[in-house]
Amino acid sequence: MKRFVYRKPKGSCSKIFLSAAVFLVIALVFLQGIDSISTGTKRRQRESLENALMRSVTHCYALEGTYPVTLDYLKEHYGLTYDESLFFVDYQTLGSNILPDITIIERK
Repeated sequence: MKRFVYRKPKGSCSKIFLSAAVFLVIALVFLQGIDSISTGTKRRQRESLENALMRSVTHCYALEGTYPVTLDYLKEHYGLTYDESLFFVDYQTLGSNILPDITIIERK
């Protein structure tokens, strides 16, 4: 009656380690993919913010004849919105008829 006795197959321990190693490799590739998608998204958000700032500044200059004095003026009157927890915008005016110096810094 040895037909119903379970015997441990030879080499089963190496199969467990091999499957664990394959799982870890797949998990690492998946995490690397998510990280690269996140980096690409932040880059596109920054480009979009740069475009929105330049569009708002030039629109203000075209309508009013002067560049906006502060960034808050653009937010109030021209509807500029962005994620302030993700980006810091340094807005330096040089004069009413000179394009402001705009620097965008990504926050960590």
